[in-house]
Amino acid sequence: MFVNGIEQRPGEDYRLERDRLVFTRSLAQEGKLGFWRWLSMFLGIAGTYRKHETVDVQYEVNGKPRVAANLKPEP
Repeated sequence: MFVNGIEQRPGEDYRLERDRLVFTRSLAQEGKLGFWRWLSMFLGIAGTYRKHETVDVQYEVNGKPRVAANLKPEP
């Protein structure tokens, strides 16, 4: 289990509840940038430092490794 490329430990960083992963800290997924924000970035006036965390899950099915990548957290 990885969040933003950093390995997470079961029981310490997350737990499994039925079919969901529940993290001990909140994960953030910001919405789309608006026109003015894009324009200010394009003109070099501002950058974006918004949180955009994704989750990658590494698991096995019938002994074969699988990866579910770029999963977005639910609120």
